[in-house]
Amino acid sequence: MLTTVRSFDDLLELAPDEHSDYPPVAWGDHFFYWSPDGSVPRTQPFATIITKNYPDDVSSDLDPEGRWRVNVHVGRRRIAQFAPAEPVDPAAADVLQPHPLYARQGWICAVVPADRTLDPVLELLELACFDQRRRLGSALDSESAVREDRAP
Repeated sequence: MLTTVRSFDDLLELAPDEHSDYPPVAWGDHFFYWSPDGSVPRTQPFATIITKNYPDDVSSDLDPEGRWRVNVHVGRRRIAQFAPAEPVDPAAADVLQPHPLYARQGWICAVVPADRTLDPVLELLELACFDQRRRLGSALDSESAVREDRAP
């Protein structure tokens, strides 16, 4: 999965570790942004890979060895198509489901994606990157237009 995401055009990956300025809780995780200039945009990432429980996010049970979760921003409009017909255990592996904390903000997730979810997750990652590029690219185009209008 990392190999695929890292191949996206204009990708910025933050992967905090003990040698970074990021807090220890983020070490080992991955945060993905579309960033043509390589700087961290002033927005949420389009996807993350989380390798452990966070203090306010324990329902996926990520602390045991080999467990991790990919989180993908699909947007509020698309989130409804990922709502399960019946409640799903947020710790269930290889299940594409609304994020246990951030579904209302348009996030879905899969714990240890495998046979059932790997291909759909990869497609959603590509779509999420495209969506962020479209949103941020439009903002960049608007900023450029404003600067050009102000040029002497």
